[in-house]
Amino acid sequence: MLKEYNRKYLERLSELYPTIAKASTEIINLSSILNLPKGTEHFITDIHGEFEAFSHVLKNGSGAVRKKVTEVFGKTLSAQDIRELSTLIYYPEEKIALIRKKLTDEQLNDWYKVMLYRLIAVCRYTASKYSRSKLRKELPPDFAFVIEELITEKDDIADKEAYYEEIINTIIRINRADVFVTALAELIPKLTVDHLHILGDIYDRGSGADDIMDKLLEYHSLDVQWGNHDIVWMGAAAGQLCCIANVVRVCARYGNLATLEDGYGINLIPLVTFAMKTYGDDPCSCFRLKSDGEGDLDDIDMNMRIHKAISIIQFKLEGQLAARRPEFCLDNRAVMQMIDYENGTVTIDGRTYELLDRNFPTVLPSDPNRLSEEEEAVMERLRSAFTGCRRLQQHMQFLLNNGSFYKVYNGNLLYHGCMPLNENGEFRDVTVYGQTLKGKALYDLLDGLVRRAFFSTNEVHREEGRDILWWIWCHRDSPLFGKDKMATFERYFIADKESHKEKKNVYYDLLDNEEVVDSILREFQLEGPHCHIINGHVPVKKGESPIHCGGKLLVIDGGFSRAYQSTTGIAGYTLIFNSWGVRLVAHEPFTSTEDAIRFGTDIHSDRVMIEQFTKRLRVADTDIGEDLRERIDELESLLEAYRNGTIVERTR
Repeated sequence: MLKEYNRKYLERLSELYPTIAKASTEIINLSSILNLPKGTEHFITDIHGEFEAFSHVLKNGSGAVRKKVTEVFGKTLSAQDIRELSTLIYYPEEKIALIRKKLTDEQLNDWYKVMLYRLIAVCRYTASKYSRSKLRKELPPDFAFVIEELITEKDDIADKEAYYEEIINTIIRINRADVFVTALAELIPKLTVDHLHILGDIYDRGSGADDIMDKLLEYHSLDVQWGNHDIVWMGAAAGQLCCIANVVRVCARYGNLATLEDGYGINLIPLVTFAMKTYGDDPCSCFRLKSDGEGDLDDIDMNMRIHKAISIIQFKLEGQLAARRPEFCLDNRAVMQMIDYENGTVTIDGRTYELLDRNFPTVLPSDPNRLSEEEEAVMERLRSAFTGCRRLQQHMQFLLNNGSFYKVYNGNLLYHGCMPLNENGEFRDVTVYGQTLKGKALYDLLDGLVRRAFFSTNEVHREEGRDILWWIWCHRDSPLFGKDKMATFERYFIADKESHKEKKNVYYDLLDNEEVVDSILREFQLEGPHCHIINGHVPVKKGESPIHCGGKLLVIDGGFSRAYQSTTGIAGYTLIFNSWGVRLVAHEPFTSTEDAIRFGTDIHSDRVMIEQFTKRLRVADTDIGEDLRERIDELESLLEAYRNGTIVERTR
């Protein structure tokens, strides 16, 4: 006799599988999937708005696509032909446009025929690890039937070559070759990479974060671990004023206000008007831009004034938040009240420094954190623009739906920043809104508070969520910051570089301590020789290794951001985890999309095998496999219930 709750569940399951035949078919299907090769996972982090480089790495799967092409054609095509075919897969429309200019109609038709056969061969090879049902879900709707015919062997057809040739000839004859080539080219990366992990920091520095988000919205399977730069943008979208000021300041600092104005339609005119009126005669020399130096001098001067105006507003807002949330213990960042305005000095951590800039026209020394009426008006306009921007809200909703503080996936622990530790390597107790937690419990609490900022119907809880986003951005105990302070003010106003130093959490000194790394893995219920921590956030500098603790911990931020590449010497680390092993990929700087299309240049990659398996992993060895086995058990219980008469088949 089945238990009552089991029976209710199985009756509901029977609505999906109403007969013995349908339940049996699904058991057979799921059991066969368990024996397919494990899908390829692609790990990317710290993109920082570099859309072109990110898009290229996404298209080439960190070399995985080129590898598939080589496996199919390495013995029959030249290196040049492999490069040409790979470029066609990455940029089909642009490559076809170039080819059209070079060839006659007859030559073009021959080129189409050759390329279609080659693309079909690569598609067939990459599709071999998928079940027919999953493959059908990935096929482009307009060409699903035709592609399935071309990449599936037809043993029952006497003259298969003539059959396939007629399909291809017809595609060319009716002028559908362009769109069909594009459909095949876009399908190959989807079949090559099964799942994408973004380990944070999509935003800031580069100018293409909004385009990156649009790209991710379309991606077939992914998850995101929030980075500190993503969190501050989420805070801005939620209307938290410190976060809004910081987002605008960083965009101004990197000469990247276009992301706000053009990408998200944020109206900066009130800020520009205020900045030019208030700081028009101020050289703002401490607020030079960290950009490539190109651009109109008048625009640069205006941006420097915007940069100073929003920075002063931010420092005031930080002081207000420190007073409003004493439990955050952020008094050391209430810097405006540490300034001696008469003598032009500031006292921080017991030391007094001369200020490089003494012009504070909007500051009332007796109440230095108070915004002027004009500053308040500017911030209210900005708050309204950020919270009312439909595209920004859509992007933030995507981060909430697909993102989290951490992810445990196929034996790997993924997070952006660090695990807050004490000097002895033990988990640090952190107090947040009266709760003292550490380790995984701290991550879970913060994850929930972030969501509260967007979804809570209780205004007090919603405000707590908004303010915690700022805490996560800059607090010493935040897992996404991991330093003792954020020395923003010092970098602008103090010459002594000792004051600029931000001491990292001891976590970063213990990356090679096996006992510590194992304790973090155990905290997230991970044990065994094939478990890893995959970490972003801190660029790996020249001479440093991204591989720690014998491969148990991997720091894969190699510096996508151009601003970092002078110190990292590369353009980012990525990671590939497929059925044969785990491979770290180091990329050289990306020149341009135009070069990639015209000359077939790629991001040349050095690959380091972190772990190689003696036996190929199957779906059965993954988290999905565990879910499938559970599903099979449920279906077998349903099958038993049908056969012993406990549940009646639904034959009509």
